Amino acid sequence: MNFIDTHAHLYDKKFKADWNELVDRLDSTGIERVYLPNIDRASIEPMFEVEEKDKKRFIPMMGLHPCSVKKDFEKELYIVEEWLNKRKFSAVGEIGLDLYWDKTFFEQQKEAFKIQINWAKKFDIPIAIHTRESTDEALEILEEMKDESLKGVFHCFGGTQEQAERIQKLGFLMGIGGVVTYKNGGLDKVLPSVDLQHLILETDAPYLSPVPHRGKRNESSYIPIIAKKVAEIKGLTIKEVAEKTTQNAKELFTSI
Repeated sequence: MNFIDTHAHLYDKKFKADWNELVDRLDSTGIERVYLPNIDRASIEPMFEVEEKDKKRFIPMMGLHPCSVKKDFEKELYIVEEWLNKRKFSAVGEIGLDLYWDKTFFEQQKEAFKIQINWAKKFDIPIAIHTRESTDEALEILEEMKDESLKGVFHCFGGTQEQAERIQKLGFLMGIGGVVTYKNGGLDKVLPSVDLQHLILETDAPYLSPVPHRGKRNESSYIPIIAKKVAEIKGLTIKEVAEKTTQNAKELFTSI
């Protein structure tokens, strides 16, 4: 079985010490691709360094994370736009809204989100959306801006039944990660009614490790653990989950 990790920060310094062993674990668990979301100007060079190690496996996105939207966000967006004009990327990401850490620049976050949505339309690539405690607010913007060209994924989905229905109506996907294994994660009540065609798998490594690794560094080789839990919840085989989510990911990220 092959899997795709659609969202992992493998350029994080936490992976430097055992990189070769990490790659061995990717091989042994069948992780054929890992999509790398950008954060801000500081993550671009490390992300490209990982890409250079294996361009077929490590595939970058380009975007400005909402937690990096500050007073000077226009300067950060200028760098993002420069790169989008310079070369191909799999998506505009990770972009979106965050009401968990700091609400100070929420209006600027919304402006940056809308600008980057329009870039995704222009370059005909999907968006990878961060929506921590802000899913409804992000949905409102997307429902307003949606057209035939706009597509994407709600990264680290952990929302309600109603939110899942709105996401499906938009034609977007939901990225399912380690939260699905958490006792009080809530996805066991939402996923049974979500068709597998709307789901892709992710880790958000090094964050949000699945049980039994919760509290430790996450990594892409844990994707089969997430797939197994999705299969249990939906009454499917892990092979069915692997095949369909891999197909969904390849159909979403078609530019590279």
